[in-house]
Amino acid sequence: MDSPVQRSEVREFLSSRRARVTPQQAGLPAYGGNRRVKGMRREEVAMLAGVSVDYYVRMERGDLGGVSEGVLDSLATALQLDEAEREHLYALARAAGPGSARRARAGTVPKVVRPVIQQVLDAMTDAPAWVRNGRHDILAMNALARALYSPVLASPVAGATATRPANTTRYVYLDPAAHDFFLDYDVIANDAAAMLRLEASRNPHDKRLIELVGELSTHSELFRQRWASQDVKLHRSGRKRLRHPVVGELDLNFESMPLPSEPGLQLNVYTADPNTPTADGLKLLASWAASHSDQLVSADTSSGDATH
Repeated sequence: MDSPVQRSEVREFLSSRRARVTPQQAGLPAYGGNRRVKGMRREEVAMLAGVSVDYYVRMERGDLGGVSEGVLDSLATALQLDEAEREHLYALARAAGPGSARRARAGTVPKVVRPVIQQVLDAMTDAPAWVRNGRHDILAMNALARALYSPVLASPVAGATATRPANTTRYVYLDPAAHDFFLDYDVIANDAAAMLRLEASRNPHDKRLIELVGELSTHSELFRQRWASQDVKLHRSGRKRLRHPVVGELDLNFESMPLPSEPGLQLNVYTADPNTPTADGLKLLASWAASHSDQLVSADTSSGDATH
């Protein structure tokens, strides 16, 4: 069964997406110059989705229980949702159905990273690589990733402790040093909140995720603003610009790939374009990491409570 919180999530998401699309963008005539609503009216969305106004109103009030996949698809098309937003809508609908809590328990992500995964990371010597879960907890890293993300691992608010792993989103929002480390800080902050919101719809019963969102909302006004936007995002590939305290600015490519053998975990890998200052910077970082291995904070969070 869905909860009042989940109903609120549905209501706020659908109303925010409806407000974003104008009748002109939807190919509808806009009668009159004084519309009292931003974006489309409910009856306009209902018409585009091929459902009754009453049925759409029920959905926008937060009741997605029993809504068919076909109706969800029509609604997503009417609201012009992108891939991440569609996934978010379907996840909200699954959470509203019977047995969602049972499915969540059955789909709990692994509590530890298997040794073979660490072996794979360690075999990648020329590229920073690490494994994270949907909460952005860092579960395992190779040596170059520990060197690259040494400011995150050493952060007093985001670094690993005896009870929790290092968390990149906690670093972004709660450590002022993140503004210097991430050259495109605003983009990073927006993406981090949007990714967490998508994860929250996939796993609405994740206690530690709920606690993380609560912590960030309590201590960061920027996070509260970004969370309230209802934006969601898939994070698969792109570029990330960092200012490392040892080697300076790095303009890196990143790929984020799911681990089929470990549902819920992502492998993140950074690379540099050949024959660039960033490629030279990664070589310098590797040399520095080799000579300072005893000073680098480990990302080993193999205690069960820290990573599940």
